[in-house]
Amino acid sequence: MITITQQAAAQIRRASEQADSEDMYLRLAAKREADGSIEYGMGFDDMGGQDQLYTSEGVEVLIADSCKDLLRGATLDYVEINPGEHEFIFTNPNDTRHQTQKV
Repeated sequence: MITITQQAAAQIRRASEQADSEDMYLRLAAKREADGSIEYGMGFDDMGGQDQLYTSEGVEVLIADSCKDLLRGATLDYVEINPGEHEFIFTNPNDTRHQTQKV
């Protein structure tokens, strides 16, 4: 479904500890914009009735049924954009306008 890199998984675990959210899942969301690009969201959440649970690099990820087709084959990474400036990015074959997008 979705791949989380080792770097992203490590940062997600750090963020989970800092937010005291170790007992929650990482929710990934996506929606198609009018121009065809995909807008992404992420945060810690509880499982809902319309969620699918996936595991990548030891991170349990929730994806709502409505988002799963947009996220299929995507990769979530955590990269250094500029010296000392790190960000999560999605690389997604389903996003024809923006193959890589910061979150």
